Amino acid sequence: MTSVDEFRAEVTEFLEANAERKEAEKKFVWGEGSDKVAMFEERDRDAELVMLKESCTWRAKRFDAGLGWITGPTEFGGRELSSAHQRVYDSLEAKYRVPNQGFFTIGLGMVAPTILAHGSDEAKEQYLEAMYRADIVGCQLFSEPGAGSDLASLQMKAERDGDEWVLTGQKVWTSGAHYSDIGEVIARTDPGLPKHKGLTGFIVDMRAPGVEIRPLRQMTGGASFNEVFFTEVKVPDSHRLGEVNNGWNVALTTLMNERAAIGAGGGGGGGQLLTRVIEMVRAFGLSQDPLVRQGLADLIISSKVQAYNNQRAMDKIRKGELPGPEMSGAKLAGTQNMLKMGDFVSKVLGPKMVADSGEWGTYAWSQLVVGTPGARIAGGSDEVMRNIIGERVLGLPKDPGIDSKSPFNELKTGTQKT
Repeated sequence: MTSVDEFRAEVTEFLEANAERKEAEKKFVWGEGSDKVAMFEERDRDAELVMLKESCTWRAKRFDAGLGWITGPTEFGGRELSSAHQRVYDSLEAKYRVPNQGFFTIGLGMVAPTILAHGSDEAKEQYLEAMYRADIVGCQLFSEPGAGSDLASLQMKAERDGDEWVLTGQKVWTSGAHYSDIGEVIARTDPGLPKHKGLTGFIVDMRAPGVEIRPLRQMTGGASFNEVFFTEVKVPDSHRLGEVNNGWNVALTTLMNERAAIGAGGGGGGGQLLTRVIEMVRAFGLSQDPLVRQGLADLIISSKVQAYNNQRAMDKIRKGELPGPEMSGAKLAGTQNMLKMGDFVSKVLGPKMVADSGEWGTYAWSQLVVGTPGARIAGGSDEVMRNIIGERVLGLPKDPGIDSKSPFNELKTGTQKT
């Protein structure tokens, strides 16, 4: 196997030949450069497609150089190297200017691992190498208008028709659906079974007849999410993920990888955002205010604790262990820290954050505040994360659900025996 030192030299040679080195990062100075602060990057869709093309070109160049799927199996274009090799590549690429790779976070971080774990041989052959080379882009279609946090309550149906399945229903809050080629979808295949038992996963062609994608305008002003309608969309059985009616386990594979990606993303107010907040306090002459200092100290401590917990969780993943409920804790900590940061900044800025006076570093923070609620839902709501932690980490009893047999639910439904 290629040693880490040999690999480092290989990666450095590739990057030097194909990318431009970044300038040394300048120390942040309040009032200089862009004051943009946002939870979600809002893009014009035409400009977004140009960015996507550049990103796919870079991804293909990486793949063709043997650096597209460093830890993946060789039969699908991977190198079968260790996670240490992956960390070397990530740390080196961060020193160079390369196109935005965020377009592939969902496809490669969530959908591809699920195909690898549950897909048919035909699906693996058709999609894995193409996804890692960015010949195709993937999205995830789980949530529905009536089944967001309670995913098992989804109603989108899939009916078998010979060697095909016919999908009908609606999905919502689908990031990147408008530029994706394929999507991972969970549908109900047996309404007669308990809600967790009658689900099946599929890979669907996002450009197939019967697929309609509509943008959803957010209160941030952007439209990075979509609602997707399926009207008798045909999917071959070879594109089924896992066994029929075992879609809940397929979904769990995706969700655990999703929370690993979100929870380890360094959010929660760390890094540059925290530096901006500290400098804001100084710029507004509040560094000696005891209440402001207390709030800032709490924010810094929470961010540090989150970072250490994230590191512990990621070390577990790098050892080859599956992400578990600790990723729910990481995701929850990240969103709670963003909420805490928004509250703190709101108190410091007051009306400056809701009335655009043109003053640098004030109104720009409104984008973070109005974007935070979306982060508290995406990847599992805060309430769901708390339930996971309570049940799987603390061992607390499971909350009664709509299909639970309990005196309370029997009273609600009028089925209690007298």
